[in-house]
Amino acid sequence: MIRNAAFRKSCRRRLTLFTIFVLAGLDVQAADAANTPVKVFILSGQSNMVGAGKVDGGSSRWGAEFIDPVVSVYKGAYDPKADYDVLEPVRALKLGKFGGVTPTPYPGGGTQVTRGFIRVEETGIYEFRPGYGGSMDNVMEVDGRVVHRKEVNGDAVREEIRLERGKRVPFKITYFSADANGLGWIVRLDVPGALSTMVKLKGMYPYLIDESRQWKFRDDVYYKGVVAATGSHWLGVTRGRIGPELGFGHVVGNHMEEPVLILKTSQGNRSLSWDFLPPGSKRFEYDGKIYAGYKESPLSWSKGSDPEPINWYAGKQYDDCFGAAHDVLDNFDKEFPHWQGRGYEVEGFVWWQGDKDRYNEAHAVHYEKNLVRLIKTLRGEFKAPNAKFVVATLGQTARGAPPGNEKLILDGQLAVDGASGKYPEFRGNVATVYTHPLSQGGASNSHYDGNSQTYMDIGEAIGEAMVGLMKHE
Repeated sequence: MIRNAAFRKSCRRRLTLFTIFVLAGLDVQAADAANTPVKVFILSGQSNMVGAGKVDGGSSRWGAEFIDPVVSVYKGAYDPKADYDVLEPVRALKLGKFGGVTPTPYPGGGTQVTRGFIRVEETGIYEFRPGYGGSMDNVMEVDGRVVHRKEVNGDAVREEIRLERGKRVPFKITYFSADANGLGWIVRLDVPGALSTMVKLKGMYPYLIDESRQWKFRDDVYYKGVVAATGSHWLGVTRGRIGPELGFGHVVGNHMEEPVLILKTSQGNRSLSWDFLPPGSKRFEYDGKIYAGYKESPLSWSKGSDPEPINWYAGKQYDDCFGAAHDVLDNFDKEFPHWQGRGYEVEGFVWWQGDKDRYNEAHAVHYEKNLVRLIKTLRGEFKAPNAKFVVATLGQTARGAPPGNEKLILDGQLAVDGASGKYPEFRGNVATVYTHPLSQGGASNSHYDGNSQTYMDIGEAIGEAMVGLMKHE
């Protein structure tokens, strides 16, 4: 027994020491992880990269849907224990105008509760967003169900509800503060191609919402948009449109141990062979015309003539977009104070473009050459020679497309894929995502009809391609 006890004591001592060593190792690893540079992915292109995937059916100010709204005022500040359906109001006011931009003012002077009826013109699934600013602090019930609740200084929690065309259902809004008014928005969710339809009604992309079915945000992937790609926030759904960065960011974020910055710099209706022409590109002749090289103007001119420059030049959008990206990265600590002092590394680039080039045969013929130069130039300009590069094709263009400009662009995009073997230096570090099977219809010039599934699936695909290249190292 003594020997066994001594043996157990020795084991416990060794286990304790082992635990200390392991925890110390974990602390070192955690410290190392906290000091590693942020991984930056620069996404660029034209309007398909800017993003036009619709989140819902669009919000509109409410008004005509509401029937006989009356606000009742009850004595004192809001009391969560009070039953305002039983208490006697000190005053009541029929609201002649409810919604719009100038609703009838509320009287104030106590807790305010608005009651009435709702009647929609189309059967569907709706979301209600009552209030604006401080007046959002309320609980709204429709047909006996809570559809919105936001405590003071809290986040809004909303639940969709199905309403039948022409059917009157009661509503009630109980305000938690003196900031109360008749402003509000109504949103139709069940619209084909809308992200809300796919996520909340069809169960697709479940990682985009939390347990209470609200849009959620990652705390390890940050999104920053410049030029036409606006916004600055932790990755998640914040507005009425999305681009491929949403799916891309989740795939890459799940793979990376380091935090991720997605820096999107894009502008719509731009050509690689003119607006985005990379520095160092030389002028060329095609079909009796001279086409501008980098910094030259205009786009083209007859051979032997002396052209008059215009208020634009070859490569201006390259300078604008990637100059804006430099501005962000050059002020990294100021732009991202949560990562102050940590630094960054440009890990990869994504390019989704080609629509405008297909309207000019000379540009389509030179697309592949310009794309190769773009890849090499961006790596050099951002001092990231080992950065991975992913190209996405135009969704409407199939491999079996007839000869023409679109086929030239597609073939050029497929050619730079390292697996094609045409450019040995791109093997294992450049990949092309063939997006035709992922498109739900429409074309790049119509923003794929705003179908969010197209943007999500292509975003995930370019993310998986990027991860594949990083695993290849």
